[in-house]
Amino acid sequence: MRALRTLLIVVVVLGGLFVLADRLAVHFAEGEAADKLRSSENLASTPDVSIKGFPFLTQLAGGSLDEVEVGIKDYRADTGTNGRSIRIDDLDATMKGVEFSGDYSSATADSANGTASIGYAELLKAARTEPRQVGPATAEVIGLSDGGNGKIKVKVKVSALGLERTAYVLSSVTAEGDTVRVHADTLPSFGGLRFAESQVRSITDFEQPIENLPGGIRLDRVEAGPDGVRIGVKGSHVRLAG
Repeated sequence: MRALRTLLIVVVVLGGLFVLADRLAVHFAEGEAADKLRSSENLASTPDVSIKGFPFLTQLAGGSLDEVEVGIKDYRADTGTNGRSIRIDDLDATMKGVEFSGDYSSATADSANGTASIGYAELLKAARTEPRQVGPATAEVIGLSDGGNGKIKVKVKVSALGLERTAYVLSSVTAEGDTVRVHADTLPSFGGLRFAESQVRSITDFEQPIENLPGGIRLDRVEAGPDGVRIGVKGSHVRLAG
C-alpha cells in the first residue's frame, strides 16, 4: 500500500511537471509565432497568437497543430490604387490544421475563417469625396453611417445655382471577389433637380478593393453595422510564417 501511494505521488508530480513544461513550451511558441508573423506581414504591432489543444508537445512532435487563433488590431490592406491602403481593425482568424516545416521556419494552415471591421471614415475614402460635375451641378459624398437593417446611409451634397442641397440614400453593401461594393437601393431626391440615373450613381455607388490580406486570406462576406462594415474572411493553405 505504501509503495502504491508513493507511485501515485510520483505520477502526480511528473504529471504536474509535464503540464508545466507543456504550458511553458506553448507560451514560448506563441511568442515566436507572433514575432515571425509581425515580421513576415510587416505589421505595425505584434499580433496575438493563441495555440489551442492539449498537450502542445505531442502536437509539436507530430508536426501539426489542431488550431491556432490570430488577432491583429490594425492592418493596412492594399486598395490597388496608387499605393493607397485602407485600415482594417480587429482582424481575428482561426486557423485549422497548421503544419510547419522541420526547422519551424514556416507554417501553413489547411483552412482559415475570421472577421474584421472597417470604419465608415475609412470606407468613405473610396467614395468620390471631391466635388464632381453632374450636369449643371456639383455633387459629392460627405458622409457614411449606419442605415439600420444591414444598410449604409450615404449622405450626398449637391450644389447648383448658388444653392446647396443635402440628400440621404440607403445603400446595400456586398462582397464580390476582393471588392466591397456599395450600391444605392433607390436614387436620392434633390428637391426639384433632376439628373440621369447614371450621373447620380457615379456619385452614390462606389467600390473598395481589399487586397493582400495576411497569409493570403480573402474577402468572403460583408455587412453594415453601427460603426462600420463587418467583413468575413476565409482561405485555404494560408501561410502563417515563412
